[in-house]
Amino acid sequence: MRLATRTLLWTVLPFAVLLASSFWAAQTLVLSAVRKDLRATVKETQTSVVEMRAKEEQRNSRVLKIVAENPALKAGVQLLLEHSRNADARNTVEDQLLEISAKLGFDFMLVSNADGVALAGVLRENNQPQALDLGAVQSAGQGYVTLANRTYRVASVPIDEGNENLGNLSMGEQFDLSGIPVSAVLIHNGKILASNLPGIRPQDIASSLQNCTAGMECDNIRLGGDTYVSLPMESGASGNEYVLRSLQNVDAALRPIQSILRGVFLFTGLGALAGAVLVSVLSSRSIVKPIMGVVAHLRRTAQTGELPEFPHPELEGHGERIHEIRDLTRSFNRASAAIRDAHAGLQRANVEFIETLASALDARDPYTAGHSRRVSEYACAIAGFMGLGQAELSEIRIGALLHDVGKIGISDAILLKPGRLTEEENVLIQQHPTIGRRILEGMNAFEPYLAVVELHHENWDGTGYPHGLRAEQTPLTARIVKIADAYDAMTSDRPYRKGMSHERALSVFEQISGSQLDPLVVDAFRNLPVVDLKATLSETGMESLRRLSEALEGSRKPIKPLALEKKV
Repeated sequence: MRLATRTLLWTVLPFAVLLASSFWAAQTLVLSAVRKDLRATVKETQTSVVEMRAKEEQRNSRVLKIVAENPALKAGVQLLLEHSRNADARNTVEDQLLEISAKLGFDFMLVSNADGVALAGVLRENNQPQALDLGAVQSAGQGYVTLANRTYRVASVPIDEGNENLGNLSMGEQFDLSGIPVSAVLIHNGKILASNLPGIRPQDIASSLQNCTAGMECDNIRLGGDTYVSLPMESGASGNEYVLRSLQNVDAALRPIQSILRGVFLFTGLGALAGAVLVSVLSSRSIVKPIMGVVAHLRRTAQTGELPEFPHPELEGHGERIHEIRDLTRSFNRASAAIRDAHAGLQRANVEFIETLASALDARDPYTAGHSRRVSEYACAIAGFMGLGQAELSEIRIGALLHDVGKIGISDAILLKPGRLTEEENVLIQQHPTIGRRILEGMNAFEPYLAVVELHHENWDGTGYPHGLRAEQTPLTARIVKIADAYDAMTSDRPYRKGMSHERALSVFEQISGSQLDPLVVDAFRNLPVVDLKATLSETGMESLRRLSEALEGSRKPIKPLALEKKV
């Protein structure tokens, strides 16, 4: 994921989470306040319903009291009390009750003695009053009674004659929830007798209300996935386990408010989020652009292997105004300068060490003193004239200094022998390139120079050693060092011979060009703008040759490959 995208996400996401959390908290607080007010409103509504039903019950009680004062009814009750088993006496009371029920529209009427035992009663069925089967009713007081699978709401008044209580007169109307302006259920001993809640099964209602006692207000009742509030509206008399409870759907009442809140929050939230995204994009660009400039510059320098140097064109503008970015680039510059200085010092130390090592090797034989340094300078002059790059020049210069390091493993008896070597001694001394490679290959810093050290005695025709490589199988750097090594060996004095002149050495090179030596390198050596390299060394020393090679590097005239092929 790109840095700009990550910066944008880390800027916007916390704000979005904070915004969503704020909206959720605000919605929760608003809904909690609305829920609380709603419950209070529900309670007030249900209280009003209860008061209305109480007033209605009082009106019914007054009517009943008037009916209970009817002389004919009192006389019939007295007769029935005296002759409780007399069917005619009971029929007389039932006729009176049928007449009253027909006139006043009662669905149920019952006369009972002072102990509550039913004496006579009537029940309206199909809008026709008829005598009641007394075996189906135990007693009827205030509250509710169930007869013939119907529930009746009952009110009772005493029947008195003077100071004597003859019994009780009970009147009832069939219970109908349609007359109640709120959702409610009628419960008898935990069983739902009636309900006006659409789409909810009675057994589910009973299960939800099982922990609600008769006079208890219940909150957080779950029905059909919604939350309800339930309050008791009416309870039967002691021993009469009928309870009328309201059920108000709080979630349904809150849904319109929730919808409005969500719409408002969605609109304001999207607007705020869009603003945050815009601000984040602008701010992230001002931060990411200079950082990406730094990263791009570091990637380019990583590909080239050069240490970065800032400021860079990508850092202009915003990067200059960001204090941290400016400090970062300055720190990079200081670190890069320190590393470059340290690297340069290390390189100088390495070169000095290698030159010292080469001098120590050459010091074993006074006749070869300075040999490795001269080979290095000759080879660099040739490579510079041929147009090789800095990497190849460095490889040739150091490799030539180390080309005879393997002679450490050769006995002085062989190495310093004044005469010609025997065949067995030649075999031993020809091992020095391999020995030199083994000495240096354990150190990574010398890895670029291993080819020169190991292969500078390979011949163009494959007759050299140690591997018998042919032509371009031997690297060009090793082929250049080979001719420089041969030139210095041929032009240097030995105990058993005098060194050749420059012209004689060139003549020998012409003879072995194409067999032992690379014709391309021989041609380059022959065309060096120097009359006598040996004379130059004797007159001006190694420093003069170093300046010569540097001059060749600056004003070299590379040989065109096509022309060389023709010469060869």
